[in-house]
Amino acid sequence: MSDIYAHDADRYWAVDHPVLELIRARQAAGSQPGARTDGHKLGLAVEGGGMRGVTSAAMLVALDDLGLRPVFDAVYSSSSGSINAAYFMAGGDCWYPLTIYFDDLATRKFVDIRNMFTGRPLLNLDYAFDEVIETVKPLDFEKILKSPTEFHVTISLVDSLKAIGPHEFESRDDLKAALKASCWMPVAVPGTGTFRGERALDGGVLTAHPSLLALEDGCTHVLSLSTKPLKAPPTRLSPGRRYSIAYLERLRKGLGKAYVASQFQYRSQRKQLQHWMTDPGPGPQVLDLAPLPWMKEVGNQTRDRDALITAAREAHAVMAAAVQSIPVKEIRDGAFRSVPRIVTVRTADGKRIG
Repeated sequence: MSDIYAHDADRYWAVDHPVLELIRARQAAGSQPGARTDGHKLGLAVEGGGMRGVTSAAMLVALDDLGLRPVFDAVYSSSSGSINAAYFMAGGDCWYPLTIYFDDLATRKFVDIRNMFTGRPLLNLDYAFDEVIETVKPLDFEKILKSPTEFHVTISLVDSLKAIGPHEFESRDDLKAALKASCWMPVAVPGTGTFRGERALDGGVLTAHPSLLALEDGCTHVLSLSTKPLKAPPTRLSPGRRYSIAYLERLRKGLGKAYVASQFQYRSQRKQLQHWMTDPGPGPQVLDLAPLPWMKEVGNQTRDRDALITAAREAHAVMAAAVQSIPVKEIRDGAFRSVPRIVTVRTADGKRIG
């Protein structure tokens, strides 16, 4: 087809795509991290994007529901996708942390557009990191540190114009600092974060998608979780994007240009990825799952709970359909869909105990 975003008969990926086949084979064999026998390295790349991260969070829930957590050798993440991936790595029921987007972040405590006119952060990372993941829905840092699966957090270093993906963390605080730095979205959070003594920003600034880090790290197969719908990107920079570029240039000369270069490089690569999803080629295999073209993209600063829940349901259905060979047509016509679970949770002093 001349337009790789126009798909015949709702065929967005091959049902026997090598990434899906490897996932299914490993699950059937009961394969575990550190004890593989197939000779492959399977990476899981998790994109974020502020509140848009609800999409990749729901995809991780689907992987958890299908019992696929053990099939991956390494996890690569950026921005709010790093938080999603951290909860996935920590084990437990992934439905519980998914509700952070509906219950805890869709409030003015975290997102407050009014701050645009006061110079205060639009996104309150202190609330997210010091209240939500510490006490409201605690993240088990120790389990992540002890996991046999590598956990890479993508970070953009401002002064060296370098993208890094550390996975060996010295302590709980070191891991938390990496997660916070990766979530430091330009403009929405003024200034810069800090990681190991260096000024740092959202990993997506210099690495447009964590799947790129997975390929650089030698993965033979990558399951990529993207939060923007599978459709052709705009051909021109929006006014908001132009403002972000100028803002980055003020933080450090050359940073805005490096950001643009990273975005355009990935934009062209994603076109090739989409072609390979239906017609896999030689070399590293990448399956890039994302909301389908007719699904509405979530804004990175939205507080619309209905939009967030809808996005979560749709993303969960996309992942579940791909793994289980369900035709996309069934998602489109409503024959196959995901319904969030309602469970009871007992808490004490703001901490989950059962």
